[in-house]
Amino acid sequence: MEILVSTALLSVGKPEQIAIAPPSGRTDTRDVKEVINILFMIDELVEMGGAERAFMRLIRDLPSRFRATAITFRANLSPHLRATFPCPLEVIPLGRTYDMNALRVGRRLRNYIRQHNINMVHTFFETSDLWGGLIVKSVPGVIHISSRRDMGILRSTKHRIAYRYLGCMAKRIVTVSDRVRTWCIEADRLPANRVTTVYNGVDDLLPTTLSRATARQKLGLADNTHTLVVTTVGHVRKVKGFDLLIRAAAQVVLSFPDIIFLFVGDVHEPDHLVELEQLVTSLSLQDHIRFCGPTEEVASILIASDVFVLPSRSEGMSNALIEAMMCALPCVATDVGGNREAIANDVNGYLIASESVDAVAHALSVLLRDPELRRRMGTEGRRIFLNRFNQASMINGMVEVYETALGERQ
Repeated sequence: MEILVSTALLSVGKPEQIAIAPPSGRTDTRDVKEVINILFMIDELVEMGGAERAFMRLIRDLPSRFRATAITFRANLSPHLRATFPCPLEVIPLGRTYDMNALRVGRRLRNYIRQHNINMVHTFFETSDLWGGLIVKSVPGVIHISSRRDMGILRSTKHRIAYRYLGCMAKRIVTVSDRVRTWCIEADRLPANRVTTVYNGVDDLLPTTLSRATARQKLGLADNTHTLVVTTVGHVRKVKGFDLLIRAAAQVVLSFPDIIFLFVGDVHEPDHLVELEQLVTSLSLQDHIRFCGPTEEVASILIASDVFVLPSRSEGMSNALIEAMMCALPCVATDVGGNREAIANDVNGYLIASESVDAVAHALSVLLRDPELRRRMGTEGRRIFLNRFNQASMINGMVEVYETALGERQ
């Protein structure tokens, strides 16, 4: 079997005994716990979107009691990400899940779980959840945890059917928002007591040394610091609703002729990017719209911005929205997926109806006219981020899921 990423994998004998401190806010009278070998399985690691970054942060910050390894079926990581990946990673090529290679990969995966004394497998996305879940099920005593990160937007018909009949194999199902939790319970016919919401957490990366003026200078706005900047972040895909924001921009520029709209993110659907560029030209917005592409300096762009917009047609829980709140930006977001659980209407932003260009334009106009309103909403958004969406909260929530599953097994 060809291994695309060569890494020394852990080989573990009997569980070790180590002393650890219990997570913050939780008590444990035991001083010693056995190491839990946990295998993280994800369909692919090709581009670092919100799910992939959350995946890596989870592995990175787990308490030392959990010894992690990871397997993916497709990867195209940069040299830097390969070098800094937070645990041993193995890439095992898998195409179809019903041919001879799938049988070989399945046998290899099953042997790996046994040979490395894996106690728990945490899966992400369809192939890992369903095909991988069947492999995990064949190894007695191994706990399967499944993450559900959206409301089925990527599922094909075969996936929808499979989740109905196989989705309940996991011991515990973790969802990224209560809205996704409710959807999964209904769509996948899951027992409600086995489905838990753990919100995405992001690192507080708000630079303390980067001023707004410097951030704007990096965007080429140094000569006109009063220019208003509206930003959206996400991969270029139709589901992200960028076309709605462009149409709304055509209304907003009539009142704010110096405004700039920044679209930050990699291109997942090249044909859709062409459509967006044609739309910009047809509305004569070339001087107002910038497609920035992917960047590692999202926080810097957000600091330079005045308002964040998430015009998505579907979401689970948007990391980009949480990062905007981290940077104290007022937010305009469509009322889809878990957005309602991050945005309190009229408190840290505005929730608007999906597909409503006029609603986007109106909400933006209200915020752009009132600097004090933007400041107040941005401050409240950062407070919500610190209380609900920080990285420590996500880790504590996930550890609680793991320990509950371990306790039920025992």
